[in-house]
Amino acid sequence: MTPALKMLKGKPHRTLEYAHDPRAPAYGEEAAQALGLEPARVFKTLVCQLEGGNIRQSLVVAVVPVTGTLNLKALARAAGARKAALAAHDAAERATGYVVGGISPLGQKKRLPLWVDDSAMTLEEIFISGGRRGLEIGLSPALLCQLANGRFAPLARED
Repeated sequence: MTPALKMLKGKPHRTLEYAHDPRAPAYGEEAAQALGLEPARVFKTLVCQLEGGNIRQSLVVAVVPVTGTLNLKALARAAGARKAALAAHDAAERATGYVVGGISPLGQKKRLPLWVDDSAMTLEEIFISGGRRGLEIGLSPALLCQLANGRFAPLARED
C-alpha cells in the first residue's frame, strides 16, 4: 500500500491497476489508454521549481490533464513567483519519496504546495497517480484539494 492510498483510507475513491510498459513515452497517456479512461480525466503530477516573488517554498506540485501541458507562467502567477520550471527528476523524487512516473500528489514525503488545473472542477472524478507506475486513483477533485491543501488555478493549455 502506497502512502497515497494510506491517506485515502476511509475516504471515497477507487483504485485501478494496469501493467506498466517501461517503454511507454508518457505515463499519464499510457494509464488512460491501458485503463480505457477519457484522457481529459487523467491528470499528471509535475514537481516544479519556483524562483523569485513572494514564495515560501521553492518546490511545488502542479496537477494538469494529460491532454494538455503545464503553462509554467500560469503556475508562477498562481504561486506568487517570478518564474517556474520543471524540477530535476532527482529533486522531485527526493522531495516526494516517489519515482518519476509514479509521483502522486498525495502522501508525499515532504508535503509540497499543490495547484490543480481548474478544468478538474468541472469533473466529478479525476484520476491521479497512486504512488507507483501502473497504479491510478479515482477521486473527486475537491477531495484531492482537501487532503493535500490544494488550490485550483488555470494551469494547463491544450496540446
